Amino acid sequence: MYRAVRPLLFQLPAETAHRTVHTLLRAVQATPARYALRERYVVDDPRLRVHAFDCSFPNPVGVAAGFDKNAEIPRALADLGFGHVEIGGVTAEGQSGNPRPRMFRLPEDEAIVNRMGFNNEGADVVGRRLDSQPKPDVPLGVNIGKSKSTPLEEAPSDYRYTYERVADAGDYFVVNVSSPNTPGLRELQHGDALRNILSELVDAGADPLLVKLSPDLHREAVADAVDLADELGLSGIIATNTTTERPDSLQHPNRVEDGGLSGKPLEGRATDQVRFVAQRTDLPVVGVGGVFTAEDAYEKIRAGASVVQLYTGLVYEGPSIARDINEGLLDLLDRDGFDTVEDAVGADL
Repeated sequence: MYRAVRPLLFQLPAETAHRTVHTLLRAVQATPARYALRERYVVDDPRLRVHAFDCSFPNPVGVAAGFDKNAEIPRALADLGFGHVEIGGVTAEGQSGNPRPRMFRLPEDEAIVNRMGFNNEGADVVGRRLDSQPKPDVPLGVNIGKSKSTPLEEAPSDYRYTYERVADAGDYFVVNVSSPNTPGLRELQHGDALRNILSELVDAGADPLLVKLSPDLHREAVADAVDLADELGLSGIIATNTTTERPDSLQHPNRVEDGGLSGKPLEGRATDQVRFVAQRTDLPVVGVGGVFTAEDAYEKIRAGASVVQLYTGLVYEGPSIARDINEGLLDLLDRDGFDTVEDAVGADL
């Protein structure tokens, strides 16, 4: 059915189509129709269950940050069969983000370029929404970014302000210092800048706390970030965010747009980053980048990811993607003789 509808959605600007889907899911979330979604899309099998960073995941397939920036549809996404939902990025101040257009499809490449710029309603609004609405029955992560107007040297207090507004609702929290669309943000991935932010949040009681890294970081910087996460007692690492690089294989004219590239072209690079991180720490790793199929998810799991996340795959494959991946994972586990997903984590390391 989605294959029939997708050409109509793709005639709309990418951000307009996203908002249309959002509005539909928000409407369904408030009605008994959500139970029909669960019946159709949720795969309930104990072999898929994963326990990581003090969270129990019914399956390893989650929605990455960016799809539900303002925590409007986390229950609807869980009803589509996802094993966790990460909302945000949320910033201390509400902000409109970068000028439109700021999201671009590359259909031939199964990719998206975005330069959204952390558009969201702000920590006060999102925090109140999270506190007032029922939570999904899967782990809820909150991705925290820096307000655009906040100087880099004041970033720790900015992150702390946001955390304190969402602290009661999140099951885990993510420090996002790797988006390419906020000026200077990626400078915070290094040295004392990252240490100061993470230390501030540890002091504030953020737990479980994860850090999300860029695929464009040099390996030495990735290793340093992993060492810092171990030193400070963080709960996990997310690999990876979008990339500003453009592979030569890209075909669509939108490849020239500024912003972060996500989707299939990032798949191999993201899996390499998962493997690199997992080889250097016992902390759980969340694998993100180019997950469209069960094989994509399984490759990241075998490379060391305890759970995976997707966004662009949902845009191209539609609402059945979590169900399809989870059913496919069960087949792959049977093929390779693993009793559970957890048994396959890091099998290729």
